[in-house]
Amino acid sequence: MKRFALIGAAGFVAERHIKAIKETGNVLVAAMDTFDVMGRMDSYFPEAEFFTSEAELGQFLKQEKEKGEAVDFVSICSPNYLHITHIQLALKNGCHAICEKPLVIHSSDLEKIKQLEAESGKKVYTVLQLRYPPAILELKNEIDAAEKKHFDIELQYITSRGKWYYKSWKGDVEKSGGIAMNIGIHFFDMLSWIFGSVKQNSIKLFEATKAAGQLDLEKARVNWFLSLDCDDLPHEATAAGKRTYRSIKIEGKEIEFSGGFTDLHTVTYQNILSGNGFGVEDARESIGLAEGM
Repeated sequence: MKRFALIGAAGFVAERHIKAIKETGNVLVAAMDTFDVMGRMDSYFPEAEFFTSEAELGQFLKQEKEKGEAVDFVSICSPNYLHITHIQLALKNGCHAICEKPLVIHSSDLEKIKQLEAESGKKVYTVLQLRYPPAILELKNEIDAAEKKHFDIELQYITSRGKWYYKSWKGDVEKSGGIAMNIGIHFFDMLSWIFGSVKQNSIKLFEATKAAGQLDLEKARVNWFLSLDCDDLPHEATAAGKRTYRSIKIEGKEIEFSGGFTDLHTVTYQNILSGNGFGVEDARESIGLAEGM
């Protein structure tokens, strides 16, 4: 059983991490968030310590290590711009880190992380869960074996957001990295993992709520569209009462991979704990792409 701490416990994605820790048979011993109403903890780890500052958590990690009960991993679900700070907190206290996407919003910070890994002997893992759906794994195998060397792809990801979004850190480009970094990076990672490295990315539209462009990869040309605007949802989505729409078409054929979407963090943790997680270099391609937009 591994001992975990978690930073950003009140955020939307944090519950998927907490659930993954539980489902992989491990224990959350401490959580931290500046927001102090944390009822969700009671459903998973009611005995976990809770802190509202980084200093308190850092002191806890230090004390546990001194007692011979070191925390093994720190899961990081904080706002994007704080990831590098919280990675430093984890590694400097002798813990591995599991960090939500994007690992960082500036490529230069990847070198800082590698240096921290070398100094601490600890590892930083990133969450790239769209590499795990069975349909995506099957697709990668097909592309790797295909005689055809170049494919036409259409990507649409529309995840409508309310007015709160634009007043939060997510709506601040300096804190989130912008729409491509905040909601597009998993798809850019998945596509470059399957179809090869980026050759060129031509931006056709880039606004606060939506972006579009043409991405040239080694084995594909991708016309992509990202949006936070509910007016961009197709009729079939709105008719079904859905506020999110994901679509990837390869040579006009839809790739369906929505099933089990919320369980992919548990798969991510299983792979990390078995020694097969993704690290700094795995994140570099998509971060560099999103950062340049």
